[in-house]
Amino acid sequence: MTENNTKGERPGFFRRVWNFFTRPAVAIAAGTLLLAGVVLGVLFWGGFNWAMEMTNNEEFCISCHEMRDNVYAEYEGTVHQSNSSGVRATCPDCHVPKEWGPKVVRKIQASYELYGHFITGVIDTPEKFDAHRLDMATSVWTAMKKTDSRECRNCHDFEFMDFTLQENRAAQNHQAALDQGKTCIDCHQGIAHRLPEDYLNAYKDVAARVEGR
Repeated sequence: MTENNTKGERPGFFRRVWNFFTRPAVAIAAGTLLLAGVVLGVLFWGGFNWAMEMTNNEEFCISCHEMRDNVYAEYEGTVHQSNSSGVRATCPDCHVPKEWGPKVVRKIQASYELYGHFITGVIDTPEKFDAHRLDMATSVWTAMKKTDSRECRNCHDFEFMDFTLQENRAAQNHQAALDQGKTCIDCHQGIAHRLPEDYLNAYKDVAARVEGR
């Protein structure tokens, strides 16, 4: 039998494909390669951002029953869902950074939650969810404390508060928090979700750990 790629014969299909990708400039002009690279880059970047946005809305967040039946059920009826102004804060508004870099990091971290949903079932019943409620709350509080309540400040910021329009108690507390360098989560835990037992001591531990005390 005669070998396929003897001298003088055209190389086989797979050899031609290999040569195309390893030595493309032989067959394609540099300008064409550059254009193709730009197009592929745009498609990849657009697809990546599209995928991030598709997983960054309330509908996606509550597509699993663990979130829908627990934290979303607790969120319903709170001031963040329904209020006189009609301005809502949904799941990603509070739990996903708006800046691109931190958002990517948060999405990577969320992959562990998918592992828990599909593989371990760590919170797939109300009983399991309640058993892990303190751990989950502590994780969120720690993140918010470290970022100076970054997601809260997308809507609320001491610098833009008119304390004269607030109730006396709120104005006094906000002024004291501003003077003492406190952040939103130092006072506002459980504003949209049920608090775990003994949460105050748990949060004190979080604050002390983050502040290095």
